[in-house]
Amino acid sequence: MKQQLLDIFHRRHACHGFQPEPDMPRPDIDFILEAGRLSPSSFGLEQWKFVVVTRAEEKAALQEACFNQPQVGSASCVVVILAKVADLDPDCDYVRRLMAREYPGEALAPAMENYRQFHAMTDVPSWSITQCHIAAANMMTAAAAIGIDSCAIGGFIPGAVKTILGITDDSHEIALILPFGYCSAPAPEKQRLPLVELVEYRD
Repeated sequence: MKQQLLDIFHRRHACHGFQPEPDMPRPDIDFILEAGRLSPSSFGLEQWKFVVVTRAEEKAALQEACFNQPQVGSASCVVVILAKVADLDPDCDYVRRLMAREYPGEALAPAMENYRQFHAMTDVPSWSITQCHIAAANMMTAAAAIGIDSCAIGGFIPGAVKTILGITDDSHEIALILPFGYCSAPAPEKQRLPLVELVEYRD
């Protein structure tokens, strides 16, 4: 199992151009979304919402909003991850419902007070976006496990993306854009720094 997981991580890479065919089967899209849904989140608040774009005209518009990165328009589908903002207000029903699930019974009141203090001291949109990146990583790994390529797009014009998706308020922020499909070129050799340059043990 360890080697299988490492093989998946080695396989995953940033695809910069997708084949026009075939389209991704809906069960594969759902499998990738399920990996996102099951991801861990701070306070168990599941800060994400996933918008799946498959229409050619919407993908083309998103490509333009992503500084014309071709992998966005050529992908079989594009998942735009929205970071919740308004729903994370401590007085929102959404927060209380999910916090009650995470902290049942007598644990709820002190957990809510702790969250209220955290919320008041936190850049909530930025925090929510970072939580969405956890789901994004799991989705890309899940896709690689079933032979589907992806690319994390962090370069985009947020206002333009919101306009394309019909978002007219500040209830959500754009966290990340994930094109999925089948790469049109062979995967390059994985390039990563060795662990010795990245890890410091405090034994």
